[in-house]
Amino acid sequence: MTRTIVASATREIIIGFDQPFCVIGERINPTGRKKLAAEMIEGNFDTVIKDALEQVAAGATMLDVNAGVTAVNPNETEPPLLVKTLEIVQGLVDVPLSIDSSVSAAIEAALKVAKGRPLVNSVTGEEEKLEAILPLCKKYDVPVVAISNDETGISMDPDVRFAVAKKIVERAMDYGIKPHDIVVDPLVMPIGALGDAGRQVFALLRRLREELKVNTTCGLSNISFGLPHRHGINAGFIPMVIGAGMTSAIMNPCRPQEMEAVRAANVLNGTDANCTNWIRTYRDHKPAEGGHAVAAAAAPAASGGRRGGRAARTGGAAASE
Repeated sequence: MTRTIVASATREIIIGFDQPFCVIGERINPTGRKKLAAEMIEGNFDTVIKDALEQVAAGATMLDVNAGVTAVNPNETEPPLLVKTLEIVQGLVDVPLSIDSSVSAAIEAALKVAKGRPLVNSVTGEEEKLEAILPLCKKYDVPVVAISNDETGISMDPDVRFAVAKKIVERAMDYGIKPHDIVVDPLVMPIGALGDAGRQVFALLRRLREELKVNTTCGLSNISFGLPHRHGINAGFIPMVIGAGMTSAIMNPCRPQEMEAVRAANVLNGTDANCTNWIRTYRDHKPAEGGHAVAAAAAPAASGGRRGGRAARTGGAAASE
């Protein structure tokens, strides 16, 4: 069974088909968040701290960390800012982290200070990216998100996206990186613009699981882009992609409706043994004013990890407001 191991300094998590769904908190990302970007440029990390703590409290299994505040000289500006952000976050929480950047120098700088075994987000099928990122993943022995696009862009043909994913897996093996350390993002398209986007991704996920035997992830909210009441679409999408084989998603864990869908899917999928996590989270569940469900305390969506992770080593979804 395919298992991708990620870890902080003290906690190890397994991403896998037989594990609870891995929720990767998306909020520490200045893309589309002008206020957060301005704060980070000024050296103010109050919102980063708030987002990190709130996402873990809401049940995030991991946290994505992105510091892409500007397109101006990112090779110079992004590496030190990503390192600073990563150090702050890993000093606050014990969940594993995802190092999110399109700048290779920033990824390497972050890997040098990252504790445990982070997830690199990401590599694409572009030759330049493959040659820059895969050697880093091998050097630091870390898993990587493989995004299914290449020099030709994002194909609307799911067969082409599968072929790109297969190419990345094969190239990774050339570097000695096993398929269990590749987490494929099949690229979820907006259902409002592409009517069969849901069916496309469900079919792709089945192929990725059965043929390549890799774990998968996505920017969850992409499916509802441009639609009203997006969280309703997202919540309906979650159990369907899990049923098709998706094992993680970059999403906002602070949305109760979506986290309820994750936890319910874990129960129904048999990865929440004896409904333990569901009962712990919703035992004192009460309807709040307006009909929104609340729980006394949020338990992690995934309990497949264990304490005592690996020692410190030195050696693409936009967040929504």
